Amino acid sequence: MGVEKILISKMLVEGTNKRLHACDEHIGIGIAGIGADGRQLVSRARAECRSYRQNYGMPIPPEVLANRLAQFMHMYTRGYYRPFGCGIFISGYDLDLKDHQLYMVEPDGQMFRYYGCALGKGRQAAITEIEKHKFFDMTCVEAIKWIAKTMKITVDEVKDKPFELEVSWICEASGWKHAMVSKEIRDEASAWAKAKIEEEEMDDDDDDDDDDED
Repeated sequence: MGVEKILISKMLVEGTNKRLHACDEHIGIGIAGIGADGRQLVSRARAECRSYRQNYGMPIPPEVLANRLAQFMHMYTRGYYRPFGCGIFISGYDLDLKDHQLYMVEPDGQMFRYYGCALGKGRQAAITEIEKHKFFDMTCVEAIKWIAKTMKITVDEVKDKPFELEVSWICEASGWKHAMVSKEIRDEASAWAKAKIEEEEMDDDDDDDDDDED
């Protein structure tokens, strides 16, 4: 999972107001929208994970957690409270099925399983990049570079605000547990993405020059 976190102040400490959270060893949640609402859902997800382990003696399957959170979010649309101002990703590894699973839950409680998905302002542009490059056919290390490129492409250029990239994974490198990607790998991916974008822009300029000559 990758998240673009706008830096509202130059004085912020790196890692403040996290958007990616571990709920259990094998499950992580990503937040898009109001951070405070997202933290409430993370707290709820952790409670569900603990309860499931206590009752059944095993880790909660990602699909079960996604369903429970979707029902919880839908309850807040029925007039008793205000709806949650955020959507969430649930990425997990089903230990019984030996299967990676990715779910997205909308603020109204709709839940779907995806190969790749996006939330937020640049959602449509990000989805186009995901479909174009087929992230689901890549290794995690390869995908991180393209996630960084997608974030840099879809960031709101009008506001021109600096942002911090958060990336997490569940793969062999992390011991099949949800973990944040190291700063070294993240920074290397960001540098690659910046160079790739500049290279593509130069190629586009060359193509425009050739068209003018024709």
